[in-house]
Amino acid sequence: MSEDHVTELVELLQLERLEDNLFRGQSRDIGTRFVFGGQVLGQALAAAQQTVDPVREAHSLHAYFLRAGDIEAPIVYSVERARDGGTFSSRRVLAIQHGQPILNGSISFQVPETGVEHQTSMPEVPAPEDLEPLHPLPPDELARLPVKLQRWMGIDGPFEFRQVWPRDERHPAKRPPIQHIWFKLTSPIDDSAILHRALLAYASDFHLIGTATLPHGISYLTHNVQMASLDHALWFHRPFRVDEWLLYSFDSPTAQGGRGLARGQIFSRDGRLVASTAQEGLIRVRGD
Repeated sequence: MSEDHVTELVELLQLERLEDNLFRGQSRDIGTRFVFGGQVLGQALAAAQQTVDPVREAHSLHAYFLRAGDIEAPIVYSVERARDGGTFSSRRVLAIQHGQPILNGSISFQVPETGVEHQTSMPEVPAPEDLEPLHPLPPDELARLPVKLQRWMGIDGPFEFRQVWPRDERHPAKRPPIQHIWFKLTSPIDDSAILHRALLAYASDFHLIGTATLPHGISYLTHNVQMASLDHALWFHRPFRVDEWLLYSFDSPTAQGGRGLARGQIFSRDGRLVASTAQEGLIRVRGD
């Protein structure tokens, strides 16, 4: 089944070309109320990539989530070819549903080149093999949840996650806003660096804004909490494979005004910093 989920996700990122700069993508229901933000990020990157010379590699993505996406409707991606320079290309992407934008973003591409190099060190954490896989909820507990939430809480998906410090999202305890999570696809895929970047864009939305809830003893399952991603930034630094273990290291420096900020660094198993992320999200705690 895991191989089927990976195939389905890969197909989700293969967009239909409607015109030179116009593409259409479908949605996958993973148990969220609206379209998963990572899906729109991955598809927006895939759309923009189709308008750029494949030699030019995506190095940064900046996006704003404008409206919640409808899982039952396709998404149209309109790409504006903002600039093609000698080394860099810039694209603006608008994701549209029901005649309204749900995301706008900018993506920059670069011809690979050499230059100065340094990076921060990977945190010292246990290897993924030394951590427990996620365990499914007992069947009787799962059956008491809404159908959509049952799908979200299930562990049979295209990615496997292993948390260094596991947390029960149903009964969250207060703790510092730092977490480390290993992840990878559950089955191998081909060597296309373009595909691996689109899949990382998809996965980069998991667990990010949730880091900002850790000090407050709340989660997306808390009955009086409203959460939504507002924007997302992603930078690609070095080559990687999403079908090999990657460490996602998160922290949240601040939360205020109904918003929380979270940052992430993604490392390969051998300690190379391959990508960085940042996201601000809506976090509202309403009265009972």
